[in-house]
Amino acid sequence: MRTFTFDARAVPYSSPKTGAPDGLPTDAEGTVKISHHSPTEGWTVRSRARVDCLVTSPGNATLTAVVTHADEPIKDRIGKRLGFSVHDGRHDRMGFSWSVVNGDQDEEGTWGEGRAGTCMGPAAFAPVTRGDYVVRHADLLPFPSR
Repeated sequence: MRTFTFDARAVPYSSPKTGAPDGLPTDAEGTVKISHHSPTEGWTVRSRARVDCLVTSPGNATLTAVVTHADEPIKDRIGKRLGFSVHDGRHDRMGFSWSVVNGDQDEEGTWGEGRAGTCMGPAAFAPVTRGDYVVRHADLLPFPSR
């Protein structure tokens, strides 16, 4: 059983980047907590990530977060950006960028796990079985005038 907890807020133009000295309208902050529990095998693995991008539409959100903490078996994920999507509707759904939906080929044609760019996440493919996600849509703010 996987559990995802999202606490993300838009903070437009708060994170300067190369090529975007004022930041971007999708800059965000917050935390994603992930827990994967296997009752039959008797283990739980947890990780935590810092939200760096958020974009919404009515009832939907796509966000990315960089892993800051991970239990021993997945410590290699620290520093990686993960993509997520949430659909807030009659039947909530969510998506995550690893495991089943994000592959990439290298120059030799070998497949591996793909990278997630900022605010890049898959469609909300997985049904939510417990809990209730809430998405509060806000239009992106225009670029600041100089």
